[in-house]
Amino acid sequence: KEINVLVTGADGFIGSHVANALTDKKAEVVTIVRDIKKRNNLDVLNLRGKITVVHGDLIDLEACRRTINEYDFEFCFHIAAQAIVGHANKSPLSTFESNIKGTWNILEACRLSKTIKGLVIASSDKAYGQQKKLPYTEESPLNGYYPYDASKACAEILARCYYMTYGVPLAITRNANTYGPADMNLSRIIPDVITSLLRNQQPIIRSDGTPERDYMYIKDAVNAYLTLASNLNRKDVKGEAFNFGTGKPISVLDLYTKIIKVMGKNIKPKILGKAENEIDRQYLSIEKAKKILKWQPKYSIDGGLKETIAWYKTFFRK
Repeated sequence: KEINVLVTGADGFIGSHVANALTDKKAEVVTIVRDIKKRNNLDVLNLRGKITVVHGDLIDLEACRRTINEYDFEFCFHIAAQAIVGHANKSPLSTFESNIKGTWNILEACRLSKTIKGLVIASSDKAYGQQKKLPYTEESPLNGYYPYDASKACAEILARCYYMTYGVPLAITRNANTYGPADMNLSRIIPDVITSLLRNQQPIIRSDGTPERDYMYIKDAVNAYLTLASNLNRKDVKGEAFNFGTGKPISVLDLYTKIIKVMGKNIKPKILGKAENEIDRQYLSIEKAKKILKWQPKYSIDGGLKETIAWYKTFFRK
């Protein structure tokens, strides 16, 4: 029989890819969308005809409860978030509303549901904030110092509380920076550099080019979500957080060099050296996911960039 799955944030980058993968597996996918934008990822990935869109706001508990009661969901992927770090720094309260209150509403609606068998909550490697020890393991403290990071740390604490107190069957993903086709947030470094180069403009790097990050390809991220969901019946998975990434950090300039190489361009970037509130080095250990979930990334940064660049080329041609 078909299973009913709620994917919050299916109009965004990661959520749309997760929803797409679930429809390929013949799941009935529903999402809750607040703003009726002219175009979002439901259009970019041609999902409108494949999934059900409910209009509502995650910060409205009744909307969450009504949706979860109406569709008898077995699984929920809670991916919706205000994810742009710049916006979060400018308006912390709206970020806290969507990322923290939105999460407790989903948790409460799932607690009251008779049908939910599993809930995957999307956190982020940003919840760790700055750590002295690298790579970050799941045991590292959650030091979210800036608004987006703090909102993710709070959401995790609430999730764990719902697991410990009410036994809500859930697990948490802490993903590295995720990139790939259909990321329409063009301020992120990979789509930003690619689109600048496609327009023959000089790409701008906000930092000094040395910060190191872990970049995971979207197909590996989707696989991580589905793997985690399918293991939620296990005692050693429920209530746990898992890092997902490549475990291989790369500096901004090295990443830039890889992109121009694939694109056959020879343009030097404009380096501003002005990124504030940015952590210098940040990458994850993925040993726990490897050991417990038998998950590991299949894509190298070169392989992922190749597919991503090809997608943007076609997209902008259209």
